[in-house]
Amino acid sequence: MTDTAGAAPQAAADPTDPAPTNSALATAAQDRPTPPVARKAPVERTHHGDTFVDDYEWLREKEDAEVVAHLEAENAYAEAVTADQQPLREAIFEEIKARTEETDLSVPSRKRGWWYFVRTEEGQQYPVHCRVAAHDTEDLAADWTPPTITPGEPFEGEQILLDGNVEAQGQPFFSLGGMAVSEDGNLLAYAVDNAGDERFTLRIKDLRTGELLPDTVENVFYGLVFSPDGRRVYYTVVDDFWRPHQIKVHALGTDAADDRVLFEEADPGMWTGFDVSPDRTELLIGVGNSEYSETLSVDLTDERAEPRLLLSRDARVLHSIDPVTLDGERQYVVTHNRGPATDDAVNNMVSLVASTEFDKPFAEQQWRTVVEHRDDVKVEGTAVTRTHLIVSVRKDTTERVQIIPLSGLGTPAQAEAAEPEFDETLYTCALAGAEYESPVIRLVYTSFLTPSSVYDYVLASGALELRKETTVHHFDRAQYIAERDWATAADGTRIPVTIIRHRSVQPDGTNPALVYGYGSYEISMDPAFGIPRLSVLDRGVVFVIAHVRGGGELGRRWYDDGKKLAKKHSFTDFITVTEHVIDRGWAAPDRVAAMGGSAGGLLMGAVVNLAPQLYRAVLAQVPFVDALTSILDPELPLSALEWEEWGNPIEDREVYEYMKSYSPYENIAAVPYPRIAAVTSFNDTRVLYVEPAKWVQKLRETTTGHEPIVMKIEMDGGHGGASGRYEGWKDRAWDYAFVLDALGAVEPLEGVRIA
Repeated sequence: MTDTAGAAPQAAADPTDPAPTNSALATAAQDRPTPPVARKAPVERTHHGDTFVDDYEWLREKEDAEVVAHLEAENAYAEAVTADQQPLREAIFEEIKARTEETDLSVPSRKRGWWYFVRTEEGQQYPVHCRVAAHDTEDLAADWTPPTITPGEPFEGEQILLDGNVEAQGQPFFSLGGMAVSEDGNLLAYAVDNAGDERFTLRIKDLRTGELLPDTVENVFYGLVFSPDGRRVYYTVVDDFWRPHQIKVHALGTDAADDRVLFEEADPGMWTGFDVSPDRTELLIGVGNSEYSETLSVDLTDERAEPRLLLSRDARVLHSIDPVTLDGERQYVVTHNRGPATDDAVNNMVSLVASTEFDKPFAEQQWRTVVEHRDDVKVEGTAVTRTHLIVSVRKDTTERVQIIPLSGLGTPAQAEAAEPEFDETLYTCALAGAEYESPVIRLVYTSFLTPSSVYDYVLASGALELRKETTVHHFDRAQYIAERDWATAADGTRIPVTIIRHRSVQPDGTNPALVYGYGSYEISMDPAFGIPRLSVLDRGVVFVIAHVRGGGELGRRWYDDGKKLAKKHSFTDFITVTEHVIDRGWAAPDRVAAMGGSAGGLLMGAVVNLAPQLYRAVLAQVPFVDALTSILDPELPLSALEWEEWGNPIEDREVYEYMKSYSPYENIAAVPYPRIAAVTSFNDTRVLYVEPAKWVQKLRETTTGHEPIVMKIEMDGGHGGASGRYEGWKDRAWDYAFVLDALGAVEPLEGVRIA
């Protein structure tokens, strides 16, 4: 996200058997259904004196009945070719279901005078958002201890804010783009997407009566916030190219057509969003790309307030800002990669800046250091409570949290940072909540072997209080191992590798393996528990994560060394990791599959062009495989925003030639490709369905091999696939069944009972 012949998977199931011959594969291919063949309508694309002929660009016409018919034919072909995998899909789905606590609830989080939580019920696709009133006593610890609520049982005083199952009735798709409750707790603003295109409809609900107000705003983007008086809602709007470019204000009771544009960004290469200050009096508008940003402030207590520029893009500082009041003075905690006196803090540092300093020219501003820059620690961001600063950092590849008292911040009296300690080496500890007045902060801890666990960290004492570890049925942690290894690239760079396996699997050179990667946008593949992955491990598959350059695991330089004119490092690193796990005996040479999605789908397309012989199967999810075509067209969604990631091939000939040398669609060659599945969604606005549609056509046309190449398209889904948790489980089951069938790893390991 295979085939009905079964010759190749059966041979792979026993590593002592010879590999299937070309004649056997050809015979098997003849028995398969005939794949859909799109007509050719050549279109020439010329840039920098180079002309590329694209036979399948016409598939971009989404409203064309011929295009829709072709996509439906692709679905029918994929279903026919993989029909024999249906029992395996059903088995994996049932395993996911059996391991999941279907009737469950989140740990209540206190916000103002209420405890908010989410329920899930067995048989229901979507969560139910609820709250109960909080009570204040003289005991601060008791006031911030979550109430004990039993899953599946009513709780006195419980109020349903929004039931996703009710909202989704009669809709082909359902997703929330944001929820906000007014300061007085009386109104709920929420945004709903019923198509999967991430364009939401904003509605307002009166929580006292349960009635919807007449206010409706169409085509809003993620993020909502009320003004302190509850009379206005701030929201974001995207332009025709799906770029968030406006912050607008809706006054309750007025026509949405009259909503005021508070801020508009004209640069097509900049992304716009907003956040609210911890004390909820200030709106922080952020504009930026992956290399520099800008921040403006709006006084939420003044309905006529205009944005005030704090830190201009002209300073070319990549930063984020958190307001804080210290000793009665408004100041700002700034996470930044350079400052007035610092040019090279590539992994970020943290400074404290008085509000008045932003009125001066950048070079004359006085910034006080709170957290110094370190080459081995990346500062990811900050949050603020009334008494403490919380700093999220990445150290030794893993995300963790550090806590510093506000008293003495930015002075010689500043206290040392405290960091919660855990037993595992590979883990993720992330901030999940930091209410301004709270004496505790909420942390979420997880690892490859530890289900998501919720802790409250007591700011005054540093004590960790476990509130909940997610229940996973039929799971014995002792039966699995997760460990870090390192592969060495041709240029000497050491690449982090995560190897996850069942304890009984040993490096004897016979194992099936699935190598997963992403490697873009400085996004890290952090340790996290996944129930669906257990079904793969229990069938003896070694699950490998290649932490390739372009991600953020080893700081900003790791990212910079895998973007723009260094992008090929992501692809060669992935191949190096694959060869490494084979050489170390973790994988049989003929039993390796690869998987990645979105920009990780680009990774899949590039890797399978460079080293098709290494992989038995490739699963490309919503794959960005026609990257050059997309980025060359600034009229397409998000194209201009991508120039800071890949370079601008329109203006720069070197970038054009470099991208053309790796873009998967342009580099399909007459080689025997492995079996390939491209999984996509018709309404995806991030990676358009046309990219995998074209890619699959050209692969089939060009390959000299006989393995099946299929495309599965969700006609009612978005970038994340179909909506609803059960539909999501079915998607994961489809994906893993495709891989497991190709690897000959259909049955659980001997002695392993999954459910």
